[in-house]
Amino acid sequence: MKFAHMGDCHLGGWRFPELQELNFQSFSKALEISIKEKVDMILITGDLFDSAYPPIDVLKRTFAEFRKIKESKIPCFIIAGSHDYSVAGKTFLDVLEHAGFCKNVFLPEEKDEKIYLQPTTFDNYVLYGYPGMKSGLEINGLRKVILQDAPGFFKIFLLHTTLTEAIGNLPIDSISIPELPKADYYALGHLHVDFAKPNVVYSGPIFPNNFEELEELKHGQFYLVQINDVIKKEKIPLKIKDVIILKIELENTLTATEKIISELDKNNLEDKIVLMRLTGKFKSGKISDIRFNEIEQFAKSKKVYCLVKNISKLKIEESSIQIDSSDMHDVEESIIKEQLENSTSKFGEKVPALLRALSTEKQEDEKNQIFQERLLSELKNVLNF
Repeated sequence: MKFAHMGDCHLGGWRFPELQELNFQSFSKALEISIKEKVDMILITGDLFDSAYPPIDVLKRTFAEFRKIKESKIPCFIIAGSHDYSVAGKTFLDVLEHAGFCKNVFLPEEKDEKIYLQPTTFDNYVLYGYPGMKSGLEINGLRKVILQDAPGFFKIFLLHTTLTEAIGNLPIDSISIPELPKADYYALGHLHVDFAKPNVVYSGPIFPNNFEELEELKHGQFYLVQINDVIKKEKIPLKIKDVIILKIELENTLTATEKIISELDKNNLEDKIVLMRLTGKFKSGKISDIRFNEIEQFAKSKKVYCLVKNISKLKIEESSIQIDSSDMHDVEESIIKEQLENSTSKFGEKVPALLRALSTEKQEDEKNQIFQERLLSELKNVLNF
């Protein structure tokens, strides 16, 4: 038996169209490799979609990819993940299943406070599944799980959860391998990590799901698993575009744009994903003073595939205002007073009255339109309109 183990596809998850396209290309490439390798089955261990109700264009493309599997006569077995799971129990995974493209192997029966999972039989193998849920809620359920016995069959357990052994000492709800019911192979999804024990495997994401993952992983992956007398695993990288990581430290907002463009100009950016991590603490100015539109236009002129910036480490030095008070009203008044003292604008005297008007609250059962008209009326009075 040879099978493909993949998961955490998060189709439709990226807001950058270019990266959403790469996500689909990675998924398509994983299926093409699986077909070429003539696998006996494909396992998808949750988070096929990034949400339980993906957009129609995402669904169309996904159905087209699954049609390739069906036409190749390769069975596909799936479970829901924490992203495509629905408390109501109805997701578009059901539509895929009803179309004959795959089989959801989560078949529970609850009895005596236990959850008995029924097997799905395929040749000399039985498959069981338990879905991921929001906020790790599946962990308590997993502690109640019993796999319905199937003597003589090789047991494969599809899971979408957090294993203690994979996260170390991180303070996250998790379940350890000994707490799980016994199986011959554990096909895991959820953690976007490269974790592969003899028979316990996280497949990793089909494509990195955010800036930090792109920075660390650079591309997606999945596993081909062959079972003879022993379990043999082969990690398959899904490298489509090169990734360039630029860490640029900025000193002030006035020279930031030119420095960023200068650093970009030192690299061959053509058809590459460029991850730009900006750091620095500015004594004056605003982060919005950096001319990002100009930077993006320069990157386009260098034929970059996609430019992604991270400004979480850019800071403006804190105000020197010293306030010994826990009352936010006092804090607000102190800041306004300091700013007005340093202001030469005649408009400054109206600021306190404007802030009081803007703090007007909507009354219970007051319609939005009436509240807006009342608020605008108060503002006009302050501004003498």
